[in-house]
Amino acid sequence: MEEMYSALPNSTVRAANGISYAYRDTTGHDGTLPLVLLQHFRGNLDNWDPALIDALAESRRVVTFDNTGVGGSSGTTADTIEQMARDAIAFIDALGLSQVDLLGFSIGSFVAQEIALRRPALVRRLVLASSAPKGAAGMHGWARDVIGAVGTPQTSPEEYLSVFFAESAASQQAGKEALGRMYARTQDRDEMTDWPTREAQYDAVCTWGIPDHSALERVSALEMPVFVANGDSDPMIRPQYSYLLAGLIPQARLKIYPESAHGFLFQHHAAFAADVTDFLS
Repeated sequence: MEEMYSALPNSTVRAANGISYAYRDTTGHDGTLPLVLLQHFRGNLDNWDPALIDALAESRRVVTFDNTGVGGSSGTTADTIEQMARDAIAFIDALGLSQVDLLGFSIGSFVAQEIALRRPALVRRLVLASSAPKGAAGMHGWARDVIGAVGTPQTSPEEYLSVFFAESAASQQAGKEALGRMYARTQDRDEMTDWPTREAQYDAVCTWGIPDHSALERVSALEMPVFVANGDSDPMIRPQYSYLLAGLIPQARLKIYPESAHGFLFQHHAAFAADVTDFLS
């Protein structure tokens, strides 16, 4: 039986760029490409919902990691999406992987787009969760209530739930259950992300979101199949950007999950994992 995500050891690998990357690897499933996950704003290895990872790992080798300067990885967090992509490629290279499937969530989905554009041969299939294209109008920073909830030095579970889950009782309950799964691991937890990481990542988000109509054309170069997904009530990266992305990418399929917000992939972990597995196969 494969080891469950909440029990996986923290591993490290030193890349050619001199960075030691912290990661977790479900291993197994030889003959299928690994699925590499890119995490959200201020997130670390423990901010993935174990239920989602375990469901994905039933048919795939899944690798989660902290990019440069984030959580347990060394170095200084980059303040541009482009540098984050170069750093992520260095990690993938360090694992000896010549081709992967990518799943990027939130800021991780920006990085995933950049990786696929920068090194298209590396990415067979691409999943963009809670995403937006570079240069999209209205993405130059987040709404005041959103950044007030997740961008302050000390955030609370209530603030996290207000952004990652919809207002309905069912969505809020799903959020509490997801948090319970994330905090079930008590041994060998990942290092918390620090304030310089928050500042660098938010600078990167704001720069990515400077309105630039011509930049929207970049994603039309993505020739691999792409699955674009979001919750219908995401206040952080609104669903309209998923429709925009899907319209710009030649081989895109789109799904908006009901009664959910930024963390739709944790709330609907079983359905989303099934959809991703179907898409990748």
